[in-house]
Amino acid sequence: MTSKSAAAAARATVYGYPRQGRGRELKKAIEGYWKGRVDADALRATAAELRRTNWRQLAEAGIHEVPTGDFSYYDHVLDTSVMVGAIPGRHRAAVEADALDGYFAMARGTQDVAPLEMTKWFDTNYHYLVPELGPDTVFTADSAKQVAELREALALGLTARPVLVGPVTYLLLAKPAPGVAADFDPLTLLDRLLPVYAEVLSDLRAAGAEWVQLDEPALVQDRTPAELNAATRAYRDLGALTDRPKLLVASYFDRLGDALPVLAKAPVEGLALDFTEAAAANLDALAAVGGLPGKRLVAGVVNGRNIWVNDLTKSLATLGTLLGLADRVDVAVSCSLLHVPLDATAERDIEPQILRWLAFARQKTAEVVTLAKGLAQGTGAITGELAANRAALASRANSPITRDPAVRARVGAVTDADSRRSQPYGERAAAQRAHLGLPLLPTTTIGSFPQTAELRVARADLRAGRIDTAGYEERIKAEIQEVISFQEKAGLDVLVHGEAERNDMVQYFAEQLTGYLATQHGWVQSYGTRYVRPPILAGDISRPEPMTVRWTTYAQSLTRRPVKGMLTGPVTMLAWSFVRDDQPLGDTARQVALALRDEVNDLETAGTSVIQVDEPALRETLPLRAADRPGYLAWATEAFRLTTAGVRPDTQVHTHMCYAEFGDIVQAIDDLDADVISLEAARSHMQVARELAAHGYPREAGPGVYDIHSPRVPSTDEAAALLRKGLEAIPAERLWVNPDCGLKTRGWPETRASLDNLVAAAQAVRAELPTTG
Repeated sequence: MTSKSAAAAARATVYGYPRQGRGRELKKAIEGYWKGRVDADALRATAAELRRTNWRQLAEAGIHEVPTGDFSYYDHVLDTSVMVGAIPGRHRAAVEADALDGYFAMARGTQDVAPLEMTKWFDTNYHYLVPELGPDTVFTADSAKQVAELREALALGLTARPVLVGPVTYLLLAKPAPGVAADFDPLTLLDRLLPVYAEVLSDLRAAGAEWVQLDEPALVQDRTPAELNAATRAYRDLGALTDRPKLLVASYFDRLGDALPVLAKAPVEGLALDFTEAAAANLDALAAVGGLPGKRLVAGVVNGRNIWVNDLTKSLATLGTLLGLADRVDVAVSCSLLHVPLDATAERDIEPQILRWLAFARQKTAEVVTLAKGLAQGTGAITGELAANRAALASRANSPITRDPAVRARVGAVTDADSRRSQPYGERAAAQRAHLGLPLLPTTTIGSFPQTAELRVARADLRAGRIDTAGYEERIKAEIQEVISFQEKAGLDVLVHGEAERNDMVQYFAEQLTGYLATQHGWVQSYGTRYVRPPILAGDISRPEPMTVRWTTYAQSLTRRPVKGMLTGPVTMLAWSFVRDDQPLGDTARQVALALRDEVNDLETAGTSVIQVDEPALRETLPLRAADRPGYLAWATEAFRLTTAGVRPDTQVHTHMCYAEFGDIVQAIDDLDADVISLEAARSHMQVARELAAHGYPREAGPGVYDIHSPRVPSTDEAAALLRKGLEAIPAERLWVNPDCGLKTRGWPETRASLDNLVAAAQAVRAELPTTG
């Protein structure tokens, strides 16, 4: 039964908060610093003000314990590397000369020094900087950032809880440093790392921390006995420290599984667990281990990754069950609010009826506070909130926006034949070679070209009514002409139109499909200063009219070389949107796939011979638990084939993926049955090429030789060296030459120089190939 004392102890908290500010002030300040328009003191002042604003908003909303240390100039995993002194040797001099510039050099690289590798944070679209470790790594504690931000919050009179990446997750996210044997296991450094964490914890305790949160999301993945033993040792040793704050070990994104009993038995004072739908099994598992007697449980019952309003009644029922399983139950979101926009009330273009269905960070904070109040004082204390919540849920469930009978009938009529090409790859490849006439090692780019200041001004002028649609389209045509002209002069073999008309690779399509909602201020951090506005997938999906045919056809009219049609694939359209939660993801994916299939077929009819359907999120969306993966990959690969299978054999289908660990999905990449795949490979030194070769991947591939997330220009020799590495794994007749990803975020000078070098590298290596005949 519910304990009155336990219920009265219920508090509201969150694990982290959006960093950018209401007007993306942090992005503007950092990019101004990079360009020399903002000095370091001004940047630090902006950051400090954003932190204070966030904490005050949380406290005023009723959050009892605010997080500190989650704020970052670029990435919280990079911050952890700084905290433990894991600075790569090639960056040490820069960090010692100027800590801030050295920090950004690790994130972005310089012309002379490569940055850290970047990849996705679990199954989200947030990117983290991968720690580089080796047997010679020496850890040293640097708690300055964590201590300073804690003191800032305490000075405001707030109860604050520092949040750190836990030591086990940090090591499990790391990779062997360049030059270190590939089989080196960073987890072997745990005993060397724990004393550094002990020192940081001691510093935080001395600065006034009562609690410190250690995030261990890696433990929701399948873990070996050795890895679980490492977690046992880590929290045995940290728990045994005498000079430390109370420890709250947090997990999120999925169920803990075998790691739950490990953490439940650990000598720490609290656990934070995810109790949203993805991790509902945590409730039964917690009961099975006898609960957490004498410990604090922070219950993540509000989804921190999606934007739909919480079912407060359902969450209260879950919380009521949990009251008997811990000494104290607090209420939280399921993970950091980093993954959602800041405030839904800023959206003026969404109908008020629909807006009530949405909860961004500030609204989720209010939900947490309401649930904590209801848990502590009873439902009578939140009668009005519960009534409004029930009305919002009913409004969404009964809205005609969510269901289109014609779309559902079309999905129901899909057969297996609809997702199979008419001929096998070998026959298609021969037809495509004859039709396209490309050389060995053909060169291309991924799709987007730099979005110039003039183009952004034109887009703003159109929105403001300063120019009309005709004037804006003339600007787009001029951009396309410039992009095509440059590619021809550079010597690229397969061209792109540059995507000048597109605001974002998902949002652009979402704005033209029924069932999607677009936001004006729904910015979410993807990496560093790169923010995206994920559209909201609210209803059934269809395509009223062609979306890309006009601009692709115009670009093709400017050149005799093939111009790729560029689309975003169905899985990525889901992954980089806030997806509906009222039907299976596979059903939604098929709806999107059929809409995109219409676009693919129209492109082909208009004369487009090469069509690229990007799926960079295929690996990102892979479930964290192996048992859940076959079902996901079955519908995900089917959706891609459903999009692309209706074209002729001589139409070449490309796909693209970037910044993920591809080794887990090589079979799925094969199952897509694309004719060509381009992948990120520059920062990972052609690892993916070796993985494709080991699998026996039979089709064409373009592992990237130009890292576009760094401002540095790769030399011809550097690109050629990577290309030769690629040839060690993939034969020349199946190897393409391309950048890692699109060029939208780069400037024209570096883009021109880099692509000139890329083409020169391809020509040099092509000349080295043995001749036939």
